[in-house]
Amino acid sequence: MPAYDKVKIARKVSRPTALDYINHIFDNFIELHGDRGFRDDNAIVGGIALLGDIPVTVIGVQKGKTMEENIKRNFGQPHPEGYRKALRLMKQAEKFHRPIINFINTSGAYPGVGAEERGQGEAIARNLMEMTNLRVPTISIVIGEGGSGGALALAVTDRVWMLENSVYAVLSPEGFASILWKDAKRAKEAADVMKITAEDLYNLGVVEKVIKEVDGGAQNDFGFTANLIKSKLETELAELMAKDIDTLLSERYERFRRFGEFKE
Repeated sequence: MPAYDKVKIARKVSRPTALDYINHIFDNFIELHGDRGFRDDNAIVGGIALLGDIPVTVIGVQKGKTMEENIKRNFGQPHPEGYRKALRLMKQAEKFHRPIINFINTSGAYPGVGAEERGQGEAIARNLMEMTNLRVPTISIVIGEGGSGGALALAVTDRVWMLENSVYAVLSPEGFASILWKDAKRAKEAADVMKITAEDLYNLGVVEKVIKEVDGGAQNDFGFTANLIKSKLETELAELMAKDIDTLLSERYERFRRFGEFKE
C-alpha cells in the first residue's frame, strides 16, 4: 500500500481512539484530570487501570469522532497543560511503581499563541527529559498519527509500537512538501520519501513492534486489534517488570542513542 494511503487511514474519523482502546483493554479505568497549574486539557486523557491484575497508568492523546467531540478534544492537539498533566501522571506512576502505557494519535502539539505563551516547547522538552529517567517500565503505541514533538513527548519509552496503518514523522507529508518543494499538493510523493509507515520505521529500528490490523484499518474490526494489543502488552510488561530497574534505564538510554539505525 502506498505510504499516503496509510496516512489517509491513520486520519480516518472512524478510526478507534485512545479511549476506545483504554476501555477495551483495561479494567476499572479511573480518569484523572488537570495539571495542577492551569487547567484540564481534554486532548490528553489519563488515569489508573488494571491490565489483568497489574495496576498501570494509561495515558492517551484523544481525538473525537464528531465535530463537537473534536472541538472539545482540540482535534487531538494538546496544549502544554496536557503534556504537564501527562507528566504528573507519569511521575505519580513512578511513585507507586506502576508501569506506564501511552497511546499516541496526534498531528502535533497545538501551535496556537496561548499554547506558546504557556510554554509549549518547554512542556514537551521536560517530558522528554523526565521520561528518560522514569524508574518504571514504559510502552508507547502509535494508534493513528504520530506527529512531531507532540507525539515524541509521550514516546520516550522502553518500547515503541505502531499499528500497521499508523504513521510517525517529524511533520506531515503536506508540511514536508510545502517546505521542500513549495507545493503541498506533492504530499503523496513526500510520504514515500519520508519513510513514515510502521513497516518503514520497524526496518529502520525506530519501533520494536508492528501491530496487525485487518484490511482497511482497525475500524473495520476493532476487537481484533484491541485484543492483539492486550495480549502483547501482557507479555511485554511481564518481561520489562522482570528486569532490574537500573538495567531497564540503561537499555532505554541506549535505545535512543542508536535511534534510526538500520537493523542488521
